Amino acid sequence: MPVVEAPPLPDFLARQMPYARRAYRLEQGADAGRLLHFIDQGPRDAPCVWLQHGNPTWCFLWRKVIAQLQDLRCVAPDLLGLGFADRLPRASDHTIERHGAALAELAAALGIERAILVAQDWGGPLLLEAARVREGFACALLLANTAVILPGRSRGSSFHRWARLPVVAKLLFVVGGFPQNVLHRVQGDPASIRGGVARAYRWPLRHFRDRVAPLALARMVPVGDDHPSLAAMRRIEAWTRAFAGPVTLVWGERDPILGRALGRHERALPAARVVRTAAVGLESISRELL
Repeated sequence: MPVVEAPPLPDFLARQMPYARRAYRLEQGADAGRLLHFIDQGPRDAPCVWLQHGNPTWCFLWRKVIAQLQDLRCVAPDLLGLGFADRLPRASDHTIERHGAALAELAAALGIERAILVAQDWGGPLLLEAARVREGFACALLLANTAVILPGRSRGSSFHRWARLPVVAKLLFVVGGFPQNVLHRVQGDPASIRGGVARAYRWPLRHFRDRVAPLALARMVPVGDDHPSLAAMRRIEAWTRAFAGPVTLVWGERDPILGRALGRHERALPAARVVRTAAVGLESISRELL
């Protein structure tokens, strides 16, 4: 099995994230040869919780959650292009199918047959795509401010439409380090991302050359009926609606992008347990999971 040592962390990061980490070299598909970095903490024979971050974060997002789940096996991979995973050179390389295939291959390589799937932001569709292609992988879902049920019209938000502007968006995302450099501004408690925590979120994307993924993932959100992500999102939605296991929705209703999406998820998943919170932002949502 092509599992290798994880890349070393600088001291300030190692102190904040003292977990077992590894890297896996993909063997299949368009991304064969690329490395996925992941946390793999806890007893190997314990039930598995798979924690999937979104855009523009990395597995650091789940550090406080993992600390509370000592009796479980917690697997938290970085998406390709983010965190300490290998980069994809072009924005067009980022597709739902490729990200889902990479996560499904990692689960198979680690021998994880069943897991509780916990996902935030883009982590939801990408992890559920992995579950869709890896039959039986999901035994329960916990979805935190992530869109896996499409709206009536796939127009996207003004933010996602703006991200498709050819020059201005690239300057802001790649040169300006958006949105990872302003994460504190969308937190219920802005002080939750400052100092070493803010530095940790920014660290993997500190170089211009590494900033393809945040813009690419923003552009992956469907903004029209001809968008290339739409067919995959419809397959994921159908899989989610048919999922027979327990589903929990943990939703920060003040989220400026996905706060209003809770209603359509409740209607589509009427048996789901719903936890509403006034929290907003990734740090606040992660605390609600504890």
